[in-house]
Amino acid sequence: MNELTLLIPAKNEAESLPIVLDELKKYDYKINIILHITDLDTIQAIREYDVNIIYQKNLGYGDALIYGIEQCKTKYFCIFNADGSFNPSEINQMFKTLQSKKLDFIFASRYQSNSGSEDDTIVTLIGNYIFTYIGKIFFQLNISDILYTFIIGRTEQANILDLKQKDFSFCVELPIKAKKMKMQLGSINSYERKKNRRQEKS
Repeated sequence: MNELTLLIPAKNEAESLPIVLDELKKYDYKINIILHITDLDTIQAIREYDVNIIYQKNLGYGDALIYGIEQCKTKYFCIFNADGSFNPSEINQMFKTLQSKKLDFIFASRYQSNSGSEDDTIVTLIGNYIFTYIGKIFFQLNISDILYTFIIGRTEQANILDLKQKDFSFCVELPIKAKKMKMQLGSINSYERKKNRRQEKS
C-alpha cells in the first residue's frame, strides 16, 4: 500500500485517535494527521506514533481535508475518521474495487446491502437521505451515502476539483464537482462503528 496515504482530520481527538492509530499499526499505510496547531491535547496524545502531522493554516473539517489532499504525496488518498467509526479492514477491498473498476473515487456506503451503522440517528439518516436524493436527481450521482466521508480517491484528480468548502459541506462538494467533471465514481458497502470507543471502555 505504498501508493495510498490515510488522511485523518482531527479536532479534539486526544481520547479516540490513539486507539485508531493502535489499530492501524497492523496495516502498512502512510498516515497524515491534519489538525490545527492549537489542538495541543491531540498533538501530545499522538507524539509517540509514526505519523506525519500536517498543521492546517485555517479551521474546519473541509479545510483540513483540502489541505491534506494538497499535501498528499501518494497517487491515492483515503479519508479516514479519527473517532474510531471507520473500520480499516474495509480499506483493502475499497482500494481493489477502485482499481479494478478504474474509478477516480470510491465512496463507502452505510445504506447498501450488507451495510449498516452503530452510530446513525434518525436525524442524520433523514438528512443524509435528503442530500443523497438531491445528488441523484440534480447531478445523477450514483452514490447512496453522500454525507459519509469514508472515501478513497486519486490525488491528482482531487486536486483539479478546486475544492473550496471549509466545513462539512465538503462532503457534498467533492462528489458533485467530480461528477460535473465527468470523473468515474463508485460506491461500496460499509459498516459504521460506534464513535469514541476509548470513552466507552473507560
